[in-house]
Amino acid sequence: MPHDASEAAGATHDGALETRGLEPVPDAERTGRVRELFPTWVAANISVLLLTMGAGLIVFNGLNFWQVLAVAIAAPVLSYGIVGVISIAGKRGGAPGMALSRAVFGQRGNLFPGALIWVARWGWETINAVTGAYAVLTVLDLLFGVKSNTLLIVVTLLLFVTCTFLVSGLGINALRVCSKWSTYLFGAFSVLVLVYLVANTDWSAVFDKPAGSTAMMIAGIGTIAAGGISWVPSGPDFTRYLPRTASSKAMVGSTVGGAGIVVLPMVLMGAVMAVSTPDLASAQDPVSFIGELLPMWISVPYLVIALLGMLLINSMSMYSAGFTAQTLGIKVSRAAAVSVNAVISLVFGFLLMVVATSFIGSFISFLTLLAVAFSAWIGVFGVDMLRRRSYDAAALIDTTRTSAYWYRGGFAWQAMTAWAVALLVGLLFTKVDWFSGPLASSWIGENGLGWAATIVVAGVLYAVLPRTPEKASAAPAEVGETVSI
Repeated sequence: MPHDASEAAGATHDGALETRGLEPVPDAERTGRVRELFPTWVAANISVLLLTMGAGLIVFNGLNFWQVLAVAIAAPVLSYGIVGVISIAGKRGGAPGMALSRAVFGQRGNLFPGALIWVARWGWETINAVTGAYAVLTVLDLLFGVKSNTLLIVVTLLLFVTCTFLVSGLGINALRVCSKWSTYLFGAFSVLVLVYLVANTDWSAVFDKPAGSTAMMIAGIGTIAAGGISWVPSGPDFTRYLPRTASSKAMVGSTVGGAGIVVLPMVLMGAVMAVSTPDLASAQDPVSFIGELLPMWISVPYLVIALLGMLLINSMSMYSAGFTAQTLGIKVSRAAAVSVNAVISLVFGFLLMVVATSFIGSFISFLTLLAVAFSAWIGVFGVDMLRRRSYDAAALIDTTRTSAYWYRGGFAWQAMTAWAVALLVGLLFTKVDWFSGPLASSWIGENGLGWAATIVVAGVLYAVLPRTPEKASAAPAEVGETVSI
């Protein structure tokens, strides 16, 4: 039967280069370990943007230290809890998230959420590329007094995106190794920064700050959680090499733990820094403030390690984006598909650094829209995963009418309807710098819960609609185990 081109490209992850594409991983090759998820999700959050977002909770949301602490705990537990739960589908089906999504939306229907998620990744990769470039520029300024200019911006962006492409192109093994060592290094220097802040912060000013409103606190949780929500469709990409017998609870725990151990201290550090430097939250450059607040012997190595972390974040995103591009019918290998996103992030990154007037404004607006776009998929896919006990390996990569996931005309209309309605509802409650939905002033909108409403509407609507029956597969499917969470 005709399959995706990715299947013919190779099927191995041994050695430095992973050549396996969308095709499900056979049980014999599932040699991954659950504990490897911990450094993976640590690496996915090593970004100085968390400092800026923590500062924003103080300056823009008007929260006090204890409210920021509550936000910093709740946001990763909520968002990466969802990442961990959805990632269980990866060990059950052995395929990337957007390939498994074909079983839910149909071979043609999956093109719609797939295209939206792919485009959303452009923005995420652009934001990280820009932050990485700013980190390079800041280090050059601190060490050599080199000031930023247009040519240097282009060179640093190109360098960052090229390194990102190389790591993500190599595949899962390269990501695992880099994640492991970046976790150790970043952890060590973060402790050093924390010690410095404890010794040099006016704690009376920190603790004397009055509490903000509950609405701003809830909205803050949504803002911080949006970063984790964006990783949900990628969760199965990093668990498909796990054996079917891997503990689901351990998978969720490792995911939440890895993310939380970075998000919590980074957001708190940003909040503490903002008490003495409120301009931090609104700076055009989200990185250079580190050189102003910390001594050079701490700031330079810390920025270099954070730079490696941001490179890993982009590498992980591009790794998943390569799979997403393949599900859209782009007939190239995963590594070649990654290059498309690399070029796009380079172009958009240049525009954001040279043309845009407000980095943090663009970033928060992007996060808000990103959360809504991903949440519509999460609601539908999550309900389907709770119902489903197996995935048909042959049907996932068979994009013709013979596929068990062809449904009616290639569409699972119930899933498509729930997804589209929920996406529209989410936008009605959403407000960003340049767009405001008609329900943005409602309680849900004011509390920044448009993304949560999107998940609920998508899940409930999909649950009550009758399921589209699957066709008999032309080839036997692997039997998945029953999973309890």
